[in-house]
Amino acid sequence: MLYYLFRFLEQYDIPGARLWSYISFRALLTLILSLLISAWFGEFFIKFMKRKKLFETERDPSIDPFGVEKKGVPTMGGIIIAVAILVPVLLLGRMRNIYLLLLIFTTVWLGFLGYLDDYIKIFRKNKEGLKGKYKIVGQVSIGLIVGLTLWLSPDAKIHENIEVQKQGQELVVTHKSEPVKSLKTTIPFVKEHNLDYSSVMAFCGKYKSAAGWILFVLMTILVVTAVSNGANLNDGLDGMCAGNAAIIGVALGIFAYVSSHIGYASYFNIMYIPGSQELVVFLCAFVGAMIGFLWYNAYPAQVFMGDTGSLMIGGIIGVCAVIIHKELLVPILCGIFLVESLSVIIQTQVFKYYKGKGKRIRVFRATPIHDNFRKLDSQLDQTSHYVFSGWPKRQFHESKITFRFWIVTIILAALTIITLKVR
Repeated sequence: MLYYLFRFLEQYDIPGARLWSYISFRALLTLILSLLISAWFGEFFIKFMKRKKLFETERDPSIDPFGVEKKGVPTMGGIIIAVAILVPVLLLGRMRNIYLLLLIFTTVWLGFLGYLDDYIKIFRKNKEGLKGKYKIVGQVSIGLIVGLTLWLSPDAKIHENIEVQKQGQELVVTHKSEPVKSLKTTIPFVKEHNLDYSSVMAFCGKYKSAAGWILFVLMTILVVTAVSNGANLNDGLDGMCAGNAAIIGVALGIFAYVSSHIGYASYFNIMYIPGSQELVVFLCAFVGAMIGFLWYNAYPAQVFMGDTGSLMIGGIIGVCAVIIHKELLVPILCGIFLVESLSVIIQTQVFKYYKGKGKRIRVFRATPIHDNFRKLDSQLDQTSHYVFSGWPKRQFHESKITFRFWIVTIILAALTIITLKVR
């Protein structure tokens, strides 16, 4: 809103009005504002929740050995994150941008879905919360909406790269003069750096373009659902999910910035995406909200984000990756979320398989994988056989686990950025 106000004032030569045309100014202002909002509103929210005695359901000490230290901690902290993201974006973002509108819609949609889950846990005293099938439907729906919008919207276009051979081995990269609808996406470690979904569906003959778009929509659904669930599983330790999300948000912000700048896009030989600069504004609000939330969520947590926050965080990350055509880099960038999800899948499927044969086999001490590092041998089910019963050899405090997972995410984010040049 303020963007349009100051652009209007710019024509009257009002001092400072021109600053609002610079993406760096609006992005950094958004970062600062989101930090301030999360700090101020966070304190108000925590006091309100405590006054109403709306606390996290008591944790099972056999699952959370540090749960005794966290009684009476409010949940639904995702509301703090949502407010800290939406208010700065609505004030400083360019609201006519299709990508920004998609991210705002994703934030509200998945935030509300997570809120329903937390509401059932708190007010109906049901620890299971919203049924899993309803969560999946909500996640698939937002993925479908985003995918179809990017397919059908005339504003969701890119400038494709054209490599022109010059003398010797030197290449000069140019861009098509007209923006086009494209099914290309960045693929790591490949020289041309792009994968065309329509080429994957070449066996469909003259319908390969339509089939390519269907594949793109399905990929969008998969990415958004997978990352949302991964973030949800990662939210098990104080500060874990918020810290990892902040790091991933910084990496996505770098990708969005270079994709929106024709010079940098040419240098890295990636698609130039007009309008994606507004993602930088949104991601600065996202990172600011994550860091501000850590003020209260770092160990020992004064508030938990709940599904209100974790489902929303994962969805935002997934949608951002799809918009800037970097969804195939998600397994590297969000490697922690991927491992958390895989650990649960492996544990569940192995246990079910051997249970049918009259055996109780578990791969890990506990899942998601971060729980494996804080469970004592004395807390294990003595009727089960554990494949990795001796790993790790001792229990780690959750602060150490959290910081080490952050370090791994920093490494993965750096590797993801490096893939722009390694091909």
